[in-house]
Amino acid sequence: MTEEILNGIKSGDTKALSRCISLVENQLQGSSEILESLDNSTQTPVIGITGPPGAGKSTLINSLIDNLVKRGKKIGIICIDPTSPFNFGSLLADRLRMGTHFNDESVFIRSLATRGSLGGLSAKTIEVTDVMCSFGFDYVFVETVGVGQSEVEIAGLADTTVLVLVPESGDDIQNIKSGIMEIADIFVVNKADREGADSFANNLESFLHTKAALDWKPPVVRCVATSGEGVESLISHIDEHNKLDDNDRKHILMAEKAYHLIQNQRMVDVDKSELQKEVAEMLKKGGFNLYSFVKSR
Repeated sequence: MTEEILNGIKSGDTKALSRCISLVENQLQGSSEILESLDNSTQTPVIGITGPPGAGKSTLINSLIDNLVKRGKKIGIICIDPTSPFNFGSLLADRLRMGTHFNDESVFIRSLATRGSLGGLSAKTIEVTDVMCSFGFDYVFVETVGVGQSEVEIAGLADTTVLVLVPESGDDIQNIKSGIMEIADIFVVNKADREGADSFANNLESFLHTKAALDWKPPVVRCVATSGEGVESLISHIDEHNKLDDNDRKHILMAEKAYHLIQNQRMVDVDKSELQKEVAEMLKKGGFNLYSFVKSR
């Protein structure tokens, strides 16, 4: 079956791709063989879209898809969703979020549940992204849950990270967590037709100019995702960033992926509920030392 799925992916069969992702996401038999057969030197750009809830990330991706599909591009999208506490599946269905493109042959959309992982990413995001890159998409977009202190994980996955903000994010740029500001390659001020948008964008540009000089100066793009305004400019900046000869960054990104994969593999046998039971029993006995307990695991 594994060979059949791999052949299907090579021939552009989206059903095979969907089956492959299910195998990898759930660590079913054959998933390791599939992952080890992938060519990780693929040139498919991975675009991370992150930002606070309500910033219009899904709407912006819809506008990006509209524009790119008209150019004859094939698009892969991974939507990272909060996990349902009942069935551990994703709470937000891809049919609801990007329904206008669900049946488009040029677009493949997959939702992944966070399943309790930090940083707005699913524990299997890296593997699923690599599978999708091997399919031959022109772009792979990864949309995260929202901004949190650990959201910087997206920078270890994406070739280009787009941070989506809105005028309501605040006039004072310092209020935005510095860690989040550091990860972005492109800043988008969405809902740019709202009052205060120009002032916010200007303050953001001024703040970025105070940062240390780099080969790439993060641009600030004004967009109105609902109408598509500014989307062409955003795509141009994405393409420009992906053309950078940045071999140093490439190996850093790959090492970051390797780190997370090793971390996940080392933790695979750790059951939090069992830990809670063990700690509860040892606390009853008295003389409990957390560090000795952890060392004994």
